[in-house]
Amino acid sequence: MSTDYTYDEEGYLWPFFVFTLTFIITLPLTYLLVKRSRDPAASFPRIQTNFKHAHSDTVDALRSQEKRKDRKLWLVLAVVAGWAIMGYMLYLIQTTEAPVHKLWNPYDILGISESSTEKQIKSIYKKLSLRLHPDKVRVDPSKNETLEDLNNRYVEISKAYQALTDEDVRNNYIQYGNPDGKQGYSINIALPKIIVSDGNGKYIVLIYSMLFGVLLPYLVGSWWYGTLRRSKEGVLMESANNLFREYKENIDEGGVVTALSTGKEYEELFSGDKADSGLSKVESRILAEGELSPLAGGLSVKDRERLESLESGPQRKALALLWAYLGRVELDDPALEKAKFAVAPIAHSLNKSFTAISLAYMNTGPLLASYYASQLLVQALPPKSSPLLQLPYFTPAVVKAVEGDSRMHTSIQGFLDRPDAKRRSLVVGKNLLTEPQYKEAISVAKQLPFLRVAKAYFKVTGERYIIPSSLVTLVVKGRFVPPGSEKVPEVIPADLEDMDPAEDDLDAILGRKTKKLVGKDEKTGKPIVESAETELISAPLVAAPYFARDHSPRWHVFLTDSKQGRVAVPPFTFAQFDRPIFGADGTTPTFAMQTLKAQFQAPPQAGHYTFVMHVVCDSYVGFDTKMEVTLIVEEASKADEMEVDDEISEPEEDSIAGIMNAAKGGAPPQPKRRKLPAKKESDEESDEESGTEEEEDDTSATNTDTEPEN
Repeated sequence: MSTDYTYDEEGYLWPFFVFTLTFIITLPLTYLLVKRSRDPAASFPRIQTNFKHAHSDTVDALRSQEKRKDRKLWLVLAVVAGWAIMGYMLYLIQTTEAPVHKLWNPYDILGISESSTEKQIKSIYKKLSLRLHPDKVRVDPSKNETLEDLNNRYVEISKAYQALTDEDVRNNYIQYGNPDGKQGYSINIALPKIIVSDGNGKYIVLIYSMLFGVLLPYLVGSWWYGTLRRSKEGVLMESANNLFREYKENIDEGGVVTALSTGKEYEELFSGDKADSGLSKVESRILAEGELSPLAGGLSVKDRERLESLESGPQRKALALLWAYLGRVELDDPALEKAKFAVAPIAHSLNKSFTAISLAYMNTGPLLASYYASQLLVQALPPKSSPLLQLPYFTPAVVKAVEGDSRMHTSIQGFLDRPDAKRRSLVVGKNLLTEPQYKEAISVAKQLPFLRVAKAYFKVTGERYIIPSSLVTLVVKGRFVPPGSEKVPEVIPADLEDMDPAEDDLDAILGRKTKKLVGKDEKTGKPIVESAETELISAPLVAAPYFARDHSPRWHVFLTDSKQGRVAVPPFTFAQFDRPIFGADGTTPTFAMQTLKAQFQAPPQAGHYTFVMHVVCDSYVGFDTKMEVTLIVEEASKADEMEVDDEISEPEEDSIAGIMNAAKGGAPPQPKRRKLPAKKESDEESDEESGTEEEEDDTSATNTDTEPEN
């Protein structure tokens, strides 16, 4: 038995082949196109505002341009062509008739019924053989017959006759369906025969050589070179190396801005003569006298020296435009205005790489400077400027009317804590704000997500004490309380607790589901909780009318050692939360208690460790929290002493042992409380200093509870 391979001579199989191949290529390209076309920001809530500044159209155009950049033209054309080809192939599959291969039937070949007798079979065969015998047959041109066709016809009737009269041939027909016995398999290849015949084989070899010898290595090489060309943060490796060289331990926000101008990404924006075009105009505008700062661009003396020390080129132009963007300096040139708003997102992406470099050194100052630089870039504010400039319609003149000659800036929270009449008297008036502008500014301020920390403490899941090298969880409890919020409810003490999951609740231990407080046990006083599916909620997109990107705010929580100026626990980043921030209308705050958790390894030695906890928002100026927290690490032997000191209580009244004791005539004794190890006087003093609370009913009894500083 053999296998016979034949090509698609009838031309009905190749549409299946082309459709399948096109489908395999087009489907992932379509998914990629849809993914790039979908706006991720569309699913995020937004702060409701109608504020438009003089260059809002330019900013909106840059945002749209960035979204279109992800939708490559070649990708769109490839997807359209792919679906067009598949549609045409489906049309061919529906309209092309497949050849019908009839089963070999000797009765049909002889033209007799299956009930014919052997005599009738012989008679019909004799007539046909006389007419179709090769020696007697005559070709009829009118019937479009050939001699070969007639000879094949004679062979067919002979096999049919033998299948009905010869015993061996008949057995082959019955067993295998063919008078010649068992046949080989015939496999049709879904390629037109013309492709591999008539001398076309060399072209097929050439096509395969181009595909696998040229195109495939080129694609793999391009992908590999692209991965090596950019860092993990998505910036060019050459830019990352430049940022590494600009890193200094005493760097401030202005120094970070200067460092961000070294990115090679600006060369595409300022190619050719664009690097020097308009540079002198930009520098003259940012170095002019400012309203709230000596220079209009908000530069310090050092920042000005750094700018003037650079040679003309893309870096100097980028740095000058960055200061023009941060200072909101009017350039009175459409091309320069567009470039001014275009450099900020590039600098923001480069700042992610600088943050990673700062984190590698674990120095507090540069890390905070990178986070503060992110806030300034998103809000278009120069360093050490007033947070009030984040509000719509607030100009330097309005800020000066609020702050006066004070050296301390007024925060948004501080401004909205004042009575409404006082606020109006300061900012509403001639050359200041109109009444509608004031209402719009206050409306936006009351939607800003300010995370107010209520409590921060350390714990080890399932343990009463924190021992050396154990896995510690920093639990931060806080609520989003927008500035100017009214009727803020009191904090519920139960919301500040962090319930440990049951030992057999693997899902809760792994963080796959959370606990929801549903009540309180009247007998024991312990809270009653039940499992609840975790549905993460995103904060509203940043209110950043000058930033040419949609940005989702993030909060970074980390611990530092204030004495050494070092980062003790690297940042944990939170962009989504377990409770809603605003109600269904998108403007009414829920004041729901949020829980942020960060795990790290405890120090290897026992003692009291005081850290500074930073909760930094990367998008808003003045929304950060800084507070001291104390981690108490006990000796491992103390945990063993606790187990030894635990006593088994006498039978209680409602236990089986208590009932048996009462049946014997004895009164059930009062249950004995579990004895906790006595605290040393030094421990008590330390607890008082750090605000440590011990709760007898909770497994986090030895947590270090710290309230935020006012």
